[in-house]
Amino acid sequence: MCGIVGYIGKQQAFPIIINGLKRLEYRGYDSAGIALLSASNQLNIYKKKGKVVNLEEAANGQDISGNIGIGHTRWATHGEANDVNAHPHFNATEDLAVIHNGIIENYYSLKTELQARGYVFRSETDTEVLVHLIEEIQKNVNCPLEEAVRLALNEVIGAYAIVVISKKDKNKLIVAKLSSPLVIGFGTNELFVASDGSPLIEHTKKVSYLEDGQMAVLNLDGKVEVKTIKDNITHDPYISELQLKLEQIEKGGFNHFMMKEIHEQPQAIKNSIRGRIDSQQFWVNLGGVREHEARFKNAHRIIIVACGTSWHSALIGEYLIEDLARINVEVEYASEFRYRNPIITENDVVIAISQSGETADTRAALELAKSKGALTYGICNVVGSSISRMTDAGSYTHAGPEIGVASTKAFSTQVSILALMALQLAEIKGTLSQSQFSEYITELEALPAKIEKILKAESYIQEIAETFQNASNCLYLGRGFNFPVALEGALKLKEISYIHAEGYPAAEMKHGPIALIDENMPVIVLAPHTQHYEKVVSNIEEVKTRKGRIIAVVTEGDEEISKLAEYVIQIPGTVEPFTPMLSVIPLQILAYQIAVLRGCDVDQPRNLAKSVTVE
Repeated sequence: MCGIVGYIGKQQAFPIIINGLKRLEYRGYDSAGIALLSASNQLNIYKKKGKVVNLEEAANGQDISGNIGIGHTRWATHGEANDVNAHPHFNATEDLAVIHNGIIENYYSLKTELQARGYVFRSETDTEVLVHLIEEIQKNVNCPLEEAVRLALNEVIGAYAIVVISKKDKNKLIVAKLSSPLVIGFGTNELFVASDGSPLIEHTKKVSYLEDGQMAVLNLDGKVEVKTIKDNITHDPYISELQLKLEQIEKGGFNHFMMKEIHEQPQAIKNSIRGRIDSQQFWVNLGGVREHEARFKNAHRIIIVACGTSWHSALIGEYLIEDLARINVEVEYASEFRYRNPIITENDVVIAISQSGETADTRAALELAKSKGALTYGICNVVGSSISRMTDAGSYTHAGPEIGVASTKAFSTQVSILALMALQLAEIKGTLSQSQFSEYITELEALPAKIEKILKAESYIQEIAETFQNASNCLYLGRGFNFPVALEGALKLKEISYIHAEGYPAAEMKHGPIALIDENMPVIVLAPHTQHYEKVVSNIEEVKTRKGRIIAVVTEGDEEISKLAEYVIQIPGTVEPFTPMLSVIPLQILAYQIAVLRGCDVDQPRNLAKSVTVE
């Protein structure tokens, strides 16, 4: 959600910032802006509703000189998407500008006070209070810019990642963060700042992730001073290597990142389990689980908190861990968990799942769990993310960058990690026989090849998409391990094609959704050959009786459902707990193909952001 790019050094800032903003387009946004400190010490600000290309056009022919600048892509929260509400926001004399990701919760009281002191607000945003507050502090305290920023942030309640630029302090950028990601890149006598590593990869591998409650002064000579916002204590920046490659954030011949990432799933799953499993020696080892083996083994329960697609993978994790390891598991929406006064004890394990590792609600749920003494465990994709740093232990999914807003390989790799966890806990607790344990390990390692086989059905799935591209509603049905896949399939269709879709346990169809079924209703049924097979066949018969149009995902060789369904997509067989990692693939492809046929922006669907870093 929103994107930040900044540069200070010897190069021209404009092309670096514009290209960086394009790298951040996947995060979701509705306007873009840039502020440049020119050689003649003018602060030139250009802002435009719409895409980054619109900003480029607006800046064409203008003064875009300068080797210090900041850029921003905005996802509207306070105030509609328009030129005025776009960032950067600036003071009355336009010599001070701020870009901001996050939400200032007490903005109204601050705004009211500043208006009483004569400040005029141009925008409807919460962010604008920051620039006026910084200016007010400088007037009254007569302090350096960085101290004014620090004092201003001590008055703010909320979440933020900010960058401040000023004509009066023309050799520095001020950055700060709280509950919103920010990374500093170190070049040769030049510095970069961004919301994540994607804008930096072309320029440097040396990065430092600011911790919550920290700010930094980026100087023109390449030096960085880090200090705490609350008490002004200085810290040395911890520099690490950016784990990202340029080819990972490019489309690689595909029309969209989403399809590229669908096809990357076999390799992504291999990467997620590599070094953590051995089908020859029959062992599973997640280091974080091994490190806290006793607490996992003796846990009264495991609570998994997540949002969106990660919540669906968490549901599968519940099935996996309870079935294989016989530990009680509860899955919670992170956004609800923190507000309902949940009972958490030091005997609980709380697992947080988040692709970005920055999801605001999930982070807040973790903070609550930590305050109650529970063991916290993170499952994230982004190395160095906030959740990965705040948990007691965790596992990276190693999916590689996921640029498409609709998660695909994040889901598959999260389920892979949860499968490994379930197997390791089963081994620790002795709940599986050696033959069962061996079979599961062998099947888990075989999944990437089986997914490759499913991907070859892409052209057939496109035929199905052509038939149903104009549907108004869709129903997805599944049982057992495949009920969460029905939820995920429906979510994928909703978020990228804008077709209303709902996922249900197949047995619940008669408790309401069956009333919707008619000759115009596509019903996607997940029907691999599992213990629920005969019951799912009965559900299909009920749909067929009411003239619903059936698309079934079945195990290879299935003959019974082939006689009932209008379309049948076959997937290879596997053990029941791992069927979700196969059955989800056709649903991802189907959603993609329908969205393309409908002319939708697949990688940047309307109103959505890749990472929800504010509540």
